[in-house]
Formats: sequence, structure tokens, C-alpha cells
Amino acid sequence: MIFGIGIDIIEVPRVEKISKKNDKFVKKIFTQTEIDYCRKFRNGSQNFAGRFAVKEAFLKAMGTGWSNGLKFNEIETVNGSLGKPEIVLYGKTKEIFSERNLKFSHVSIAHLKDYATAVVVIEK
Repeated sequence: MIFGIGIDIIEVPRVEKISKKNDKFVKKIFTQTEIDYCRKFRNGSQNFAGRFAVKEAFLKAMGTGWSNGLKFNEIETVNGSLGKPEIVLYGKTKEIFSERNLKFSHVSIAHLKDYATAVVVIEK
């Protein structure tokens, strides 16, 4: 049964500008695994933007926004063995997900030169 659906779109140049100037921002928003993954690409800003959109879409699907002490870096996007993006949760975000008896999240990411978007569906 579907619990929630979230979608987000963001401008890649906006994320690129912030991520190249402010390493503190990057570490507050992204996990080290995400940082390492994105920085290995020539156009890594597209990957950062996509992962940022996942975090926003996930919170929309949860229906919580930033309440209850949820943090961006507790929502991690990784790639499965076939490249499919998956969400891994940590900390308070993981606790709330479990407390609500939520079972699984599905994610899709797309990015172009100037925009990145993500959709998240959460199952109960």
C-alpha cells in the first residue's frame, strides 16, 4: 500500500555554485558516500543536485517536512548493483520511518545540464 509520494526539481547551477564554494554545506547535506560518488564525475554537480532532489522528495513522501529533527544527511542515495538508486536511512529519520511501520521506498532520479528531479514513493 502506498503511504506517500514526493517529487522535487532543482536547478543544477544553484547546487553547483553552493557545493563548490561551501564544503561545510556539502557535509551538512550529503553523506561521505554521496560526496565521494558525486565528486568522481566530471559533471558531479548534476549528481549532487539529483541527490538533493531525492532528499526533498523523500521528506514530501513522508509528509513530515523538516519536523521532528530530521536531517538531510540522514537520507542517503546509493546505487544498487545494477545502478538503480536506493535510499538508505540513518538516525532519527530511520527511527521515524520504522515507527510509522513503513516498509520500502522507491526512487527515480533524472538530470540534465540545468535541472535535476527525483520522485520517491514510500510503501507501508
